[in-house]
Amino acid sequence: MKLAMLDPGHFHAALMQKKMYPAIDPLVRVYAPGGPELDDYLRRVEAYNARSQDPTQWRMRSYAGDDFVDRFVADKSADLVVIAGNNRRKSEYITRAVEAGVHTLADKPMAIDVAAFRTLEAAFALARKNGVLLYDIMTERHEITTILQREFARLPSVFGELDSGTQDDPAVTKESVHCFSKRVSGVQLVRPAWFFDVAQQGEGLVDITTHLVDLVQWACFPAVQLDYRKDVRVLRAKRSATLLSADQFGQVTGLAEFPAFLRKDVGPDGKLAAYANGRIDYTLRGVHARVSVRWDFEAPPGAGDAHYSLMRGTRASLVIRQGAAEGFTPTLYLEPNAITSRGAWDAAVEAALPLVQARFPDIDVRPSRNGFEVVVPARYHVGHEAHFGQVADDFLRYVAAGALPAWEVPNMLAKYYTTTQALAVAMG
Repeated sequence: MKLAMLDPGHFHAALMQKKMYPAIDPLVRVYAPGGPELDDYLRRVEAYNARSQDPTQWRMRSYAGDDFVDRFVADKSADLVVIAGNNRRKSEYITRAVEAGVHTLADKPMAIDVAAFRTLEAAFALARKNGVLLYDIMTERHEITTILQREFARLPSVFGELDSGTQDDPAVTKESVHCFSKRVSGVQLVRPAWFFDVAQQGEGLVDITTHLVDLVQWACFPAVQLDYRKDVRVLRAKRSATLLSADQFGQVTGLAEFPAFLRKDVGPDGKLAAYANGRIDYTLRGVHARVSVRWDFEAPPGAGDAHYSLMRGTRASLVIRQGAAEGFTPTLYLEPNAITSRGAWDAAVEAALPLVQARFPDIDVRPSRNGFEVVVPARYHVGHEAHFGQVADDFLRYVAAGALPAWEVPNMLAKYYTTTQALAVAMG
């Protein structure tokens, strides 16, 4: 298959090329506006080609110009396109790609507001008509503790049934903490200035929450086709800003001052208000869920992006923690409810463990303060960057099969309806 990259302004685009794929031609055509973002993307790919261990062999052919989207369509040079960049035009890029009959793998978010959601809904219909697949890059489904949380939730003897919860005490909670300053592939990440503009990147409510809402659906209702019109109800949502000084902004962008398009978000104190934080309370098929995201400037020493996840069942709760006590490594705990008979539950865990081990050899449990800690061998912790290649492998299998799993498209629509509707609620 011939691969194209369309406006690869986000570092996620390069991470898709951190490995080679037998089904993909090494010659990649790139269509983008010229400038530092294109240059940074090409440097990252070249670094993968030049590394001493397992180097890649990509050959890059770039077209840079204002008409790059039209040129991409006219060239008819791609079977598959990856879109990972500025989100303001992403729904347009997606529509043009599926209209041209190109399989499309898009970074999240595919829609940043209600209008873009409607465009996306039409794009899925167009993709179906043209016989191409449209899919988003949900890397977190490949994180091992998230996978194991889902696996243990499917064991009634351990988890029971999923509780329904309440608005103030949801049965499912997912929290994510991210950092503006971070290292990617061993190099300090330089973020484009537009990343801090909600009109271009999207608010926190429609960005990182995409992953969280996806995991709620994927873990709570595996392989179930959801209908956003009747299965999703957004109850409340709120947004807030992380304040960045000019020095902090300069540290992560390399710019000496805020560009003109961001000055609307700079307060009297000279700090940029980046509306990257938010929380959504909603129900999914009657189950109360809460997702929240927070952006800090940088993580404490030894830490990085952090994740917390709770699924509460009628017998036990499944909790992922990633704090100092866990060495900042995601760790899954199995914690029985107060009304659960501890002796019988402990025996149920031991009896059910071989079912998990059949799929994930050497997974084990050990006693913890409130139940069991799931012990995961180091080989399963492949790291966030490797998950991009795993998503690409999945997508290539779907392309070869000629279809996505039947639940994927309706559930993508349910996901983006949830996030964009939450933004509309938060904005009043």
